[in-house]
Amino acid sequence: MRGFEASTLIKADPDTIWSVLTDGAAWPTWDSAVARFEGTIAPGRKVTVYPEVNPNRGFPVKVVDFQPAREMTWRGGMPLGLFTGTRSYKLTPQSDGTVRFDMREEYTGPLAGLIFKSVPDLNPSFRTFADGLKHRAEERAS
Repeated sequence: MRGFEASTLIKADPDTIWSVLTDGAAWPTWDSAVARFEGTIAPGRKVTVYPEVNPNRGFPVKVVDFQPAREMTWRGGMPLGLFTGTRSYKLTPQSDGTVRFDMREEYTGPLAGLIFKSVPDLNPSFRTFADGLKHRAEERAS
């Protein structure tokens, strides 16, 4: 499997972080890598994320796992499983009162290796997302 990831510690409770994370319409206000977001983040729903680097190219995904204030998983890709992208978001409370946020995207399927070669390094974008989430959630928590 090939993919990208980012993590951060957030000084806010899981419910506050979750409310920021699942308000997709507000993502462009705190994540400079997102130009537009369509849909509602909820179990079984489809959403489309439009990146700032190519705002006319949306990436449609389906929310396949949704455990409030804990974790969620999105999945999208090509028919017949030729290429699948799976993005997971996870909140893990720490003993010091912070919450560890982990975001990971993995690519699988027969065409994953070929497609992965054409995908730019998304780690900086993931870092921007994690930092933006941290800032917005901590702002709301204070």
